[in-house]
Amino acid sequence: MYVTRKLYLLCLLLLCAGAALAQEYTLLLKGGHVVDAKNNIDDVMDVAIKDDKIALVAKNIDPKKATLVVDAKGLYVTPGLIDIHSHNFFGTQPDHYLSDGFEALPPDGFTFRVGVTTVVDAGGAGWKTFSTFKRQTIEHSKTRVLSFLNIVGEGMRGGPYEQNLADMDSRMTAMVVRQNSEIVGVKVAHFSGTEWDPVDRAVEAGKIANVPVMIDFGGHVPPLPLRDLLLTHLRPGDIFTHTYARLTGRGPVMDDQGNPFPYVQEAIKRGIVFDVGHGGGSFMFSQAIPAIKQGFYPTTISTDIHTASMNAGMKDQLNVMSKFVNLGMPLQAVFKASTWSPASVIHRDDLGHLTAGAVADVAVFSMLTGKYGFVDSKGYKLEGTKKLECELTLRAGEIVYDLNGISKPSWTTDPNAAAFANKK
Repeated sequence: MYVTRKLYLLCLLLLCAGAALAQEYTLLLKGGHVVDAKNNIDDVMDVAIKDDKIALVAKNIDPKKATLVVDAKGLYVTPGLIDIHSHNFFGTQPDHYLSDGFEALPPDGFTFRVGVTTVVDAGGAGWKTFSTFKRQTIEHSKTRVLSFLNIVGEGMRGGPYEQNLADMDSRMTAMVVRQNSEIVGVKVAHFSGTEWDPVDRAVEAGKIANVPVMIDFGGHVPPLPLRDLLLTHLRPGDIFTHTYARLTGRGPVMDDQGNPFPYVQEAIKRGIVFDVGHGGGSFMFSQAIPAIKQGFYPTTISTDIHTASMNAGMKDQLNVMSKFVNLGMPLQAVFKASTWSPASVIHRDDLGHLTAGAVADVAVFSMLTGKYGFVDSKGYKLEGTKKLECELTLRAGEIVYDLNGISKPSWTTDPNAAAFANKK
């Protein structure tokens, strides 16, 4: 009897192992509306995943071939979102602002719940401090953390630190960029002087390291000419963030008649990247509404998330994306500006799409309908009827967020549930 029982258990184990080996896919997202800009997919399809890679995107994939099947009917399935302007060099150092300071955010607590799988820290670290950022945040985050390196060696410490021309070194910045694959560009921010040196030094570093520059422009009163920045100092492929701001120290992109200034139209043709970079003070409906009506869409949609902006009108990536949906930007364009476009801008063509063999960073969304309020950086409200909500996020094939348990079995299948029922 004992030998017979052992043989039975052994056969059972072999059958189970064989069944597991027979599964072609570890996970199958079934029947969702897939939007993948790189591959021109905008249709109801299935997405099959094998371990940490996309295996197949097609219609009617046999669910018997997958170990786990998730019903995505009525939901949108996209590549994991990429927030190209984030602030994640968090720490506890006083007088450090977004460079190892209190206002930056640990990424994992604020990414997966909105479908973001990749963030790009926008200049928190400079060449002097990047090693700390890498050791402290990048190496300990499930979220993929990339970085723009600040032209200021001390990084984004705020105040006089970011006005110090002596700490803006093109050669050292480029060297650290080339030494670290996580760095995808150079950042300029918060300079309030009349000199063009910070921009020009950042662009020089970008040329040496062959990466784009992101610029948070303005601060001087009267403002330096935005035309000169876009048409003379920046290169095609460089990034102008805070596109829809209206600030005292920076010229706007839209004129008082609701049209893009001619130099803005020329910059678009030149290939300048226009990024949202919503933040706490850099997104105004008075600029965004006429821009979208004119078809002037952002190249990339990003948050500029930190402790202040997330608790003000910005909130999170999906709230910013929902604003553009309600302003009339097509949903497919909104998804593209949050996936494939940012991946292309930072020269990371391995990200932002669902091509077979690509890393399985995937997000699943519902589109809520109702009455919602969206607030800009001046405190003005826009009422809308649509709002994106994240249902499921996968990072490298692993389920890292599941809002309503769509990937989980019912509790009634738990053996303990049956035991509990018998006791009743």
